[in-house]
Amino acid sequence: MADLLGSILNSMEKPPTVGDQESRRKAREQAARLKKMEEEEKRKKAEFRKKMEKEVSDFIQDSSQQKRKYNPMGKIERSILHDVAEVAGLTSFSFGEDEESRYVMLFKKEFAPSDEELEAYRKGEEWDPKLAEQRRRLKVRLVVEALYGSESQICPNSNYRDKYSHLIGTSAAKDAAHTLEANRAYGCVPVANKRDTRSIEEAMNAIRAKKRQKPEVKS
Repeated sequence: MADLLGSILNSMEKPPTVGDQESRRKAREQAARLKKMEEEEKRKKAEFRKKMEKEVSDFIQDSSQQKRKYNPMGKIERSILHDVAEVAGLTSFSFGEDEESRYVMLFKKEFAPSDEELEAYRKGEEWDPKLAEQRRRLKVRLVVEALYGSESQICPNSNYRDKYSHLIGTSAAKDAAHTLEANRAYGCVPVANKRDTRSIEEAMNAIRAKKRQKPEVKS
């Protein structure tokens, strides 16, 4: 009987000590703080998203703006902004070498950036269309000089007049052309051939005189 009672007492959970109670209290407080922090973080994300939606909407409605650059922001904020831009039908990119300098740029679909413009932003440069056009022309000129030389000229292998002489002949188009003059008398009737040589005013006066000479018909 004593052995049975002892085994029952040993199997029962011992009352918590003062140290155990303190640990549980701290655990509950920590869980409450974590939950509060999560709720605060969720609230901040919702507010930031609402703010970005308002700014993106204003950007779309402003016809004077083609693109918009934001200040550097964290990874979570950039992710939210990219999502808002995608929903709104905009094109968005992130630029910056390190995490602290990363920023977002928005572009309207009809003003999507070229590869040269994106490359400039990736290098941390400002995009200048005029400077880019000068660089493009310089690049083309260097390629042409590398292929043909700076003093050489590109000439066709054959003369088109010789190639198509059996069709157009050997005479130049200017020599073969005829000077055409319009016949000024075409469609015109000489005055001598007209039956009525009166002017319009004279004819109208004659018609009015005939009408006045007709007797009035009484109904």
